[in-house]
Order: sequence, then C-alpha cells, then structure tokens
Amino acid sequence: FKFKDALKTADAVITFKQAIKAIVDNMATFDQLDYRVTFMPKPFFGVNGSGMHCHQSIFKGDKNLFSDPNSDTGLSKDALHFMGGLLAHAPALTAITNPIVNSYKRLVPGYEAPVYRAYGLKNRSALIRVPAARGKATRIEYRAPDPACNPYLAFAVMLEAGIDGIQNKIDPGEPTEINIYELTEEEREAMGIKVLPSSLWEAYHALEEDPLILGALGDHISQKFLELKYQEWDEYRVQVFGYEQRKYLDI
Repeated sequence: FKFKDALKTADAVITFKQAIKAIVDNMATFDQLDYRVTFMPKPFFGVNGSGMHCHQSIFKGDKNLFSDPNSDTGLSKDALHFMGGLLAHAPALTAITNPIVNSYKRLVPGYEAPVYRAYGLKNRSALIRVPAARGKATRIEYRAPDPACNPYLAFAVMLEAGIDGIQNKIDPGEPTEINIYELTEEEREAMGIKVLPSSLWEAYHALEEDPLILGALGDHISQKFLELKYQEWDEYRVQVFGYEQRKYLDI
C-alpha cells in the first residue's frame, strides 16, 4: 500500500493483516489444506524472522523536509536530527515497536534484523537505513519494528522521538557503512555503537525511564501497557521450555 499520514498508514497495516488472514483462511477451507498466516516476529528457529520496516518522511505542504539537494548526501539537517532522535530514544521505542517476548528472538545478530543503534546510507546491518531515492522520495527506514506491534502506538512514538531530535538538534553521528555484525564488541564501543534491548524486560525498563516516550503514549495507555508487559514477562519467565529439558534434564 502507498504511504500516507501516520493514522491512515496505521489503518492500512491493520487492514492488510486482516485481509491476508481472511484470504488464506478461505484458501485453506477451499483446498482443505492447513495453511496458516502468522505475523509472529520469529516463528521458526534458525531462519530470519518477520520485520515491519517503517519508512518515514516529513512533509510541509508539498515539500519533503528530509530532502536537501545541496548536501553531500541529499539529506537535510532535519533528516539527520530526526534519525538522531530515533537513535537516542531507541531503547524505549523498542518496548512499543517490539512488544512481545518473541520479538527478541528476532532481534539477534546474524538474521538480518537490526541490533545496533547506528544509521547508514546503504547499510542493512544498522538500525536505520537511508534508501537511495532522493527528492520527494527522500526517507529513512527504521528497521526494528515487527508486525506484532500496535501500529498506532508504534508510529506515534517514532514520530515523537524523531521530532524531539529535530527540535533539540540531536546529532546522529557519522553514517556507518561497514557490516556491524563483523565488528568486535571493543570495535563497536570505540565507534560509539550501542545495542538495542535484548529482552522485553530490558525494553520495558527503558520505556519506564524515558519520559518523552511515556508522554507520547499518555498516562492511561503507558500505565496499562506497562502492566500488561510486566504480566507477560512474569508468565514467560516461569515457563520451562523444550530447550531446557533437552539440555538439562539428564544432568
């Protein structure tokens, strides 16, 4: 579907998911086959998960505020600062854009999912990629979200973080054009590249410590969201999984 404003695009995401499920359910009934659609972030071990990369730009009337044909990269300062805001608030954003325990099975190195808080012009190992198109098509691609997220909440907090970057001129640093997965931890630290939360527990604690993102959600939604996440994490952490039984049962 074509890009629109945040609200219409969130509606389109929901419509897309419901339509795909309905079509495949009908196919399965007609063909008597066990087809199933899932938008689970990581349904299978050992293969890439399902992401929901979000392309974003800001327009004022007909003008794309992310475009600057006179800059070396074709990006405006607003675009750079928007990315700076996303990178600065990324830990808290992750609780909203990757909201279930399974989300963090996708956000691991080696499976084309972003783990490292950096941006690049042609770099698919970074959290933010800048597609090659310029002019009115100039945009940034935030690669962390997965399709388990609530798009209304996810788009709201990403916009809030990016606009905070513009308003406060948050510097995203220099673009990273090397494969970050191949760097050692020491090399990443020397370059100032930090990591996203590695679990829902880490993510919701980061959200608790970010008043801007909590404010974007509002008191009611942020409180209820965190209550649900505490409950989900508690349910998850007391489970015993097949991996543990296979590894430890005969010790």
